[in-house]
This record gives sequence, C-alpha cells and structure tokens, in this order.
Amino acid sequence: MIATCAVLDHPALPLLSACDPVVQAYRTFFALLDWQHLVVQPDARPRPGPTPQPPMAYVKALVVKICEGKEYITQLRAFLLSHPLLVLELGFRPVLDATAPYGFAVERTVPCARWLRHWQQHLDHQLLADLLGQTVPALQVEIPGLGETVAFDVKHLYAWVAANNHKASVANRYDPAQQPSGDPDCRLGVKTRSNQLQRDGTTKVTTEYVWGYGSGVAAATDPRYGDVVLAEYTQPFNAVDSTYYHPLYARTVQALGRVPTNITADAAFDAWHSYQTCTTSGGIAAIPLNTRGHPLPQHHPDGRPLCPTGLPMHPAATSRHADGYRTQLYRCPLLFPVPTSQHCDHVQFRQAFGCVKDLNSEPGGLMRRQLDRTAPAYQQIYRQRTAAERINSQAKALGIERPKVRNRSAVRNLNTLTYLVINLRALARVRAVNARLPARDAVLC
Repeated sequence: MIATCAVLDHPALPLLSACDPVVQAYRTFFALLDWQHLVVQPDARPRPGPTPQPPMAYVKALVVKICEGKEYITQLRAFLLSHPLLVLELGFRPVLDATAPYGFAVERTVPCARWLRHWQQHLDHQLLADLLGQTVPALQVEIPGLGETVAFDVKHLYAWVAANNHKASVANRYDPAQQPSGDPDCRLGVKTRSNQLQRDGTTKVTTEYVWGYGSGVAAATDPRYGDVVLAEYTQPFNAVDSTYYHPLYARTVQALGRVPTNITADAAFDAWHSYQTCTTSGGIAAIPLNTRGHPLPQHHPDGRPLCPTGLPMHPAATSRHADGYRTQLYRCPLLFPVPTSQHCDHVQFRQAFGCVKDLNSEPGGLMRRQLDRTAPAYQQIYRQRTAAERINSQAKALGIERPKVRNRSAVRNLNTLTYLVINLRALARVRAVNARLPARDAVLC
C-alpha cells in the first residue's frame, strides 16, 4: 500500500504506480503473503528523531534483493533509488520534498547501505521463518496430498573469505584451527571425497574442503505442480549431514500440521534414527545403505543376521548401547545356546567363541537393515529425492551458494529469504495452473 500524505495525495501518483510494470509485478508477488502481523504498532511513548521505517519495508526490500539477483546491499540500494514508486510500494515512509519529481526525496527515504546491511544481519529470523511457514498451508490448499513424501538434502555454501579463493595466497588454507578473519562463524568441512584407482593399483583419496555453511532443506514434489520447500535449516559446514535431519523433520511436521508418511534422502542421512521417524507413520525411509566400508550385511528371511559362512545366528542377550538405543546380541549357532558337533573354518570359531554381532534392535534400526531397496515401492519413493536437488538448483540460481555476507546470522536470513522466494514463485505457478484446470464436478453427500 502506498503511503498517504497531503503532498502525495493526488491522482497522478496512483496512476503512475498502476502503469509501472515493476511496481505491479511486486505488488502481485507480495499479495501472495499475509503481511499484517509484520505491522508494528506505533509506540505510545514519545521518542526523539524521525519515526523509524517499518520492519515490513526492510523484509520486502531484501526479498527484492533476492529476486533481482543483487549480491551486495549497495546494488539493492541503487536499484531502489532508480525505482522511486517501488520504494513507496515496499512501505518506506517518504521524506517529503516539494521540489522532487514525485514529491519526496528518494535518496533520503531509502535507508543508507550500512543500515540496510544492519537489517539484513539483525532481522528477526523467526519472523522470516513464519513467512516461509505461511507458504506451506497455502500450497497445501492448492496441491492435494502435498508432503506425503519429503526429500532431505544439504547444500554447501562458500563463506566470503580469502581461504575459499584459490587465487589468493593463504598459509595453511585448510587448517581448521586457523579461523578466517573475514567470517568468525564459518567452519571447515568436506564438500566431496572420492577414491581414484591409480595405474599402479593404489588408491588415491581426493578431498575437497570448503570454509562455509550448510543449508539443509526439506522439499516435496508433485508431477503437475513441481517442487516446493517445506523447511530449511542452516548451520556451519563442519556439521555432518545427519545432524540436519531432526531439526528439518520437526519444522516439516510443524509446517504440514502432520507427519509425512515417507522420507527420502541420500546415503549421508543413513542413520537408524532417520528411519525411526517412519516407523509410526506406516511408511518407509528410502535411503541408500551406507556400509561405511564394511561388507554388505546378509540376513535370513526371518530377520536374523547371517554369519560369514551363511548360517543364521542365534539371538542371545539384549542391552542398551552407549548412544541410547537398544541392541540385540547374536552369537554363533554352532556354539550357542549349546555347542554342537559341527565345525567351522572361520578364525573366530577356532578361537572357541565364534562370531558375535551386536545389532540395533530399535524399529528404525530393523527397518534400516531389513528394507528391500530393490522393491518398486522403494524405488518410486527414492526417485522423489531429486526434488531437494532441484530446489538446491533454484536456490543456487538465486545466489545462495556464495553469499556476500560475513556472519552466520546474515547467511541464515538470506537462506530463508531465498527459500521464501522459491515458494512464492511456486505458489504463483500452482495457482496459475489450477486456474486453467476445469472446475471439479460437485459431489453430493
């Protein structure tokens, strides 16, 4: 809504705004959200100085920064100065100037770059999270069954530091104890690691390190409407992918208002507690098994593990692991519960105690071991994992991968704003598709 005042109250200004394609595009874009809860009530206590600009205007300005692909705040401010009517549309209170073309001083109305940068860093993140959360119920209204299957993934983000610039000379570039001075919150993590077989038969381990952050995302997809974001979570890059799961899952449940039936992710999320969340929903966790260098486990049809010679092992005592989950001990069937006359050539059998396995017996642990990853149902759910990858591609196109900020708070705010833009575009797209679809026939009760 354009600010009202005596000088600007004439028919020309609304008419100019109605003819300005930039103003109209953003007016339509911002109308997808309910901004009422962002309006700050006027302070009853008198304060010296001018009335501060509303937080809503700063949020909208930062959304424009993402949409317009402006890396720096100075570029955003230059863009706003070149579109005075958009400045009013965003909600900034004008500084009146009768000599200016539009009746207000644009240079004095738009906050300085330093103050815009301050808001980019210190804006209440919960406010942005609430805006992102608003988009999910709106998308649920338009997309029946949204969120039945949720895909999880983590996107690496490069910190804006010299250590990530290979053209710069940096001593001990990848020493985790040598924190870059440009960003006190970023951390060193592994982006990729691969094993390359050399001609002489040896294996060369290649590791790519990154100083930065990780942006975890939970996404859902629909064959007609495309991909949407359900939740996001940012932390320093030294955290492993599996630590993103439960914060993302909790935010997904809050956004959807229910638990998803199935989840899917890559092998980095292969942990029993990820599967555990699907044991009560009646679904499965379509996650590839990460053996972490161990041989692929083999099981009897009844669920018992097989020993190296292929015999089903016998259950013995139960206990609780130091990490808190319950375990079931399995022992050699030739020696337990009573020794038999059969013999085995395995080295542990010759040492008189036989093979022993202590396995996770929680429902999530059982699902992880016994899940049939060749079944059509698993493959169908696992294919939806690419929804999170496509969301990451959209976010990368919006500049999420190399944020030009220098602390975790600003990175987190920019990440949430980026996913907010993605969801608003998805909501506009979904409503446009539904508007073209034929009306559903009414069904009598």
